[in-house]
Amino acid sequence: MPDADRPGGDDLDRLAVRFAGALRAAGVPVPTGATVTYAQALAAVGASPTGAYWAGRATLVRRPEDVAAYDRTFGELFGGLAPVPPMAVARAVEVRLDTDEAEAVPDNPDEPGPDAGEVRTIRWSATEVLRHRDLATCTADELAEAHRLMADLRVHAALRRSRRRRPAPHGRGTPDLRRTVRRSLRTAGEVVRPAATQPGRRPRRLVVLVDVSGSMEPYARALTRFAHAAVAGRRRGQVEVFALGTRVTRITRELATHDPDLALRQAGGAVADWAGGTRLGDGLRRFNDRWGVRGLARGAVVVILSDGWDRGDPEVLGAELARLRRVAHRLVWVNPLKASPGYAPLARGMAAALPHVDEFVEGHSVASLEALAEVVGR
Repeated sequence: MPDADRPGGDDLDRLAVRFAGALRAAGVPVPTGATVTYAQALAAVGASPTGAYWAGRATLVRRPEDVAAYDRTFGELFGGLAPVPPMAVARAVEVRLDTDEAEAVPDNPDEPGPDAGEVRTIRWSATEVLRHRDLATCTADELAEAHRLMADLRVHAALRRSRRRRPAPHGRGTPDLRRTVRRSLRTAGEVVRPAATQPGRRPRRLVVLVDVSGSMEPYARALTRFAHAAVAGRRRGQVEVFALGTRVTRITRELATHDPDLALRQAGGAVADWAGGTRLGDGLRRFNDRWGVRGLARGAVVVILSDGWDRGDPEVLGAELARLRRVAHRLVWVNPLKASPGYAPLARGMAAALPHVDEFVEGHSVASLEALAEVVGR
């Protein structure tokens, strides 16, 4: 749209007020402040149908049950159907039963079987299918959509007891004499409500070790995006990320940006041995000597993302994992190959690692990484 034809600020404000009023008339509760936010969103994304629709969905709709009324009102006001993301469409497929299936004898003789030629509709969601698809088998477009889904991951922290104490609810915790006396000064020395404290809770550090060797190439970038989601969603210092190959590289700073594509480019530039060989035991030894045992992994949840293929001595890998397990709170190993039919941990590195691992989980799809985010937060 030429600049001369674009709606100005006053036009966008009037459009926002008109749309908000139409939504209220349709029964959608729209606060006054949301109308102002919608006008600001329109100024940022423009007044195209797609931009106007999603800006309104993000600012004017508070409940899932109001989406249908929102779509109807949008179509009436803007003269078109509501835009729908291409990967989120639930599609319907008509299936016509053949003669053999229609003539099959039902399990219950009292129930009539399906008529020949009967048409049944089966619905499926492309997004749901993609969430469970192996990332190594995705096309370029599917992989880009999977990366978009991973950008919405939220990796919550496991909590631990803190030395700092915090106020406790009435009737709980340990008596706090200082606060009790201070409160009593307001009531002429009479203790009306005693104060109490209880142990505080603080998030545990999360340490992520990503195998970026050649055997992990189909999964390394997706797993690095999982690590980026963890870094972007937590405070500085609560998450540390390292790349493992023939050496160990700290990439926390490169991932500390909210743009996942930029974070991946920066991490790829910092890792000199990306898609190279694998020496997990030697890499873990360097990690333990320089960072892990010296304090970074103490009391932390350590997540290793690797297929377990190692060119080094498996005894070194086992010894370093035992050393790391003694200082870490939990050790989680994520193997993308675990979901393969008939998989068995026969690789020397994986066999040496399993006795020292608290949890051995999959990591081949978006759904498995979402489950990993829950495992990390336990």
